[in-house]
Amino acid sequence: MPATIATALEITRRNGVIRRGSRVVPEEVPIAFSYDGSTHAVMMGTPADIEDFAVGFSLTEGIIASAAEIEAINVIEEGPGLDVQVTLAQEREEALRARRRHMAGPVGCGLCGIESIEQAVRPVPDVSAGSVTLSARDIAEAAAALGGAQVLNAQTHAVHGAGFFVPGEGLLAVREDVGRHNALDKLAGAVLSQGLDGAGGVVVVTSRISVEMVQKAAIIGSSVLIAISAPTALAIRTAETAGMTLIALTRGEDFEIFTRSDRVSTGAVADVA
Repeated sequence: MPATIATALEITRRNGVIRRGSRVVPEEVPIAFSYDGSTHAVMMGTPADIEDFAVGFSLTEGIIASAAEIEAINVIEEGPGLDVQVTLAQEREEALRARRRHMAGPVGCGLCGIESIEQAVRPVPDVSAGSVTLSARDIAEAAAALGGAQVLNAQTHAVHGAGFFVPGEGLLAVREDVGRHNALDKLAGAVLSQGLDGAGGVVVVTSRISVEMVQKAAIIGSSVLIAISAPTALAIRTAETAGMTLIALTRGEDFEIFTRSDRVSTGAVADVA
């Protein structure tokens, strides 16, 4: 398996002083997902938690509905990258063969290779029945726990994180990647493989919230998505349609709620003129 970090030489300027030194940086490699012997997608990502990535990617792409529909995962080093060979149950193999498509996804893209506008704005699972409730302290704890659990980011300051948090239990899973979509796919794989109840917790991410982040969180089953950065307008509309609580711009116990605020105990709300 390729290393997840490397050392790069650098010249820094701080307070007018120039110094030569080195810095730890994350690795980034092509990761190909192959089904039934054919490459389905090539993503650029961090070579860690590859099995979780394969399961989560398969889930969020609609290739599988449960971990049991994957019979085997073989990770093979191919030159500078990895070929992740996924063996599906026969019914899923046949279904995938019928909708075969090819795509190549750079780090910043979560919807690369789609074939139509309809695929980009595909229906999102309904999570409106989700009964998770949060206090301001829960939200602050979730964001802080994710930051503290990011081992790779502590070394490099250059990767995204995604975590699964259950109030009263804490952070049950966390995954990292140079791509924010990849980190969330890895988390989806971890939640599915570990048999965690997606509806029983919340997803917390270090990135902005775009529509595909809402889609992936809903596929996990979470009715709450917490982010450090801001959402897009389409992400807000999609979360509203899904019945998801969208919490963004989280800074300790300060945050902004864009949809379904009834799941958060905020106290009295004052309108801003």
